[in-house]
Amino acid sequence: MKFTSRFLILVFLSISILRCEAQLLHNTNRFTRQDTLRGSITPERSWWDVTWYGITVKPDYKTKTIIGSTDISFKVLQPGNLMQVDLQVPLEIQSVSWNNKDLHYKRDGNIYLVTFPDNLKKGTLETIRVRYSGRPREAVRPPWDGGWIWKTDRNGIPWMSVACQGLGASAWYPCKDHQSDEPDSAALTMVVPDTLVAVGNGRLRSRVRNSDGTESFTWVVKNSINNYNIIPYIGKYVNWTESFDGEKGQLDCSFWVLDNSLDSAKIQFRQAFSMLKCFEDWFGPYPFYEDGYKLVQSPHLGMEHQSAVAYGNGFRNGYLGSDLSGTGWGLKWDFILIHESGHEWFGNNITSKDLSDMWIHESFTNYSETIYTGYLSGREAGEDYVIGTRKQVGNKSPVIGPYNVNNEGNSGSDMYYKGGNMIHTIRHIINNDEVFKKILRGMNKTFYHQTVTTRQIEEFFSKQSGIELSKVFDQYLRTAHLPVLEYKATDNRLSYRWSNCVKGFNMPVKISMNGEKWLTPTEQWQSMNTSETAIKVDRNFYIVVKNVEPSK
Repeated sequence: MKFTSRFLILVFLSISILRCEAQLLHNTNRFTRQDTLRGSITPERSWWDVTWYGITVKPDYKTKTIIGSTDISFKVLQPGNLMQVDLQVPLEIQSVSWNNKDLHYKRDGNIYLVTFPDNLKKGTLETIRVRYSGRPREAVRPPWDGGWIWKTDRNGIPWMSVACQGLGASAWYPCKDHQSDEPDSAALTMVVPDTLVAVGNGRLRSRVRNSDGTESFTWVVKNSINNYNIIPYIGKYVNWTESFDGEKGQLDCSFWVLDNSLDSAKIQFRQAFSMLKCFEDWFGPYPFYEDGYKLVQSPHLGMEHQSAVAYGNGFRNGYLGSDLSGTGWGLKWDFILIHESGHEWFGNNITSKDLSDMWIHESFTNYSETIYTGYLSGREAGEDYVIGTRKQVGNKSPVIGPYNVNNEGNSGSDMYYKGGNMIHTIRHIINNDEVFKKILRGMNKTFYHQTVTTRQIEEFFSKQSGIELSKVFDQYLRTAHLPVLEYKATDNRLSYRWSNCVKGFNMPVKISMNGEKWLTPTEQWQSMNTSETAIKVDRNFYIVVKNVEPSK
């Protein structure tokens, strides 16, 4: 059978749509002891809190190996002497030192247990240095498949980076690999051939030419940052800088692209400024003024690396030139630039403590696309866009999966599209955009640079809106079912109720019936006098409507 190029593109998109935003790399219902060690706060993790990472890495493109060291500074929360340090196979620790003394360590799969000679004293600040080396896991199909990326640009020049969300930062450097413990700051030094340029998070602190034909680039982040967001970019980069007049003053914006992409990038990246204007209005000030905002061309599709957003969308609008909503509105802007930048607020500023609560990252960032579409083309266009994405929802399992086992949820694309439509529904339940915007801005202020749980977000929405929304969150996040509004008409009476829903579900809905009106159905039948024989629900409510009147 002969396949056309258009058909192949559609097949590719239909597969890749399931994981197209901030790509997640681990999803299974079969959990192992290693999943628990990685996904939970073990006794060997609980007594210390990371305050700083100082990472040095030297990659060898020819052998696909790295050597490096990580300084881990931490505060002792409780006396302890047995520490879990994560580093994934096949990388190996060469030594662990503390106060110029070598410490004993023992491997257990993807973790090492490091032993101090005595319990460390509560309240003290300590630092260990972990030296390591090896051939890290290679990303075969990044960013869907995680690991170190060894590629070349169109001129055959080495182009390297890492994709590790879900897989974990311990795939390329030793760390405490759990989202709940972010360092207060970090530094990344990359030692690379002096023909290349290395880009990292935050700001460039130093660039030193070495005697062996290499250069050391050190980038420093002043804000708290999640492990998976600390990323090296190495290639034939050039850059330019501009300034954005933002809510907190002048925001430094820096753009790093391969030298052969400069002209295209200077046109496409203008969208960054309308994005910043829109998102600061809706979500509050950009959360990392001290570190600046960067877009960095990457050898993969994209990722939300804090203050150094990975971009690989080919300098075109849409998602690889396609509109995921099918409405046409998604072709008005660059999907990767907008979505991954939206994560600076949701994912990087506000981070889920457990991977299973990753909907907090993805659902709100998915909805940032709707916000931006409305900003560019009007509110109705935004509504068209988010409603158009409903066809991507699978509803095969709950959005929130098991906790403490390194599992980011069980529903693939649903944490994006179902979560985004849940937020859109809540927006219309609130029925007041001033209040809704205040909630989004309030989230980023209240949880500024914090890790959070789903319950905290739920309670914040209910309190700030004045509407009890717990059952709405339960329905859309903890079940795989859409609520069904059943109705039946008999003798000038119209009856209605919720079914296929969690116990106590009573979400209000707006309907059209002799004008607009609100219903507050429950699981019990309610009725009203009317000559109408059908219920027409406002399209912005993500539900199923079903006539259950027996056929005659």
